[in-house]
Amino acid sequence: MRYRQLDKIIELVPGERIVATRQLHENEDYLRDHFPLFPVMPGVMMLEALFQASMWLIHATDNFEHSMLTLDEVRNVKFADFMQPGQVLTVTVEWDKSDENTVKVKAQGMRGDVVAVSGRLVIGKRNLGSHGDAQLQAADEFARSTMRQEIEQLIAKGSSATAGA
Repeated sequence: MRYRQLDKIIELVPGERIVATRQLHENEDYLRDHFPLFPVMPGVMMLEALFQASMWLIHATDNFEHSMLTLDEVRNVKFADFMQPGQVLTVTVEWDKSDENTVKVKAQGMRGDVVAVSGRLVIGKRNLGSHGDAQLQAADEFARSTMRQEIEQLIAKGSSATAGA
């Protein structure tokens, strides 16, 4: 994952909620252009942080059953405050509804006591090799293995993290 938008997972209750954090650093590549005299985290990166937390919650809940999780829809997204270097975005995602192919979550990112971003996300669940292609099934297994390693690193960084993954 090139733009990892979470530093650590603080709390993880599969099927219920996840709390993760992201500290914004002044040397982040995209801050040079967004904006040079007033560097702030782009809204799309805040939204990506919400998606990534949602992704970890789903993987922990279904034990990495689906190798590919996609952001299919964003509803009622609100960008309410800026995130500047040195500040920490605390992301909380709560499980709302799910079916065989999608999960709906409520997500928000806080800067201290202030909501910076919030919305409802619809996450699609897929496997590349669902039609029996052996190479794509191998790609699914590689993706699952890689994601398991990443979630273990994020959980290890959060001192009070708990997980069923």
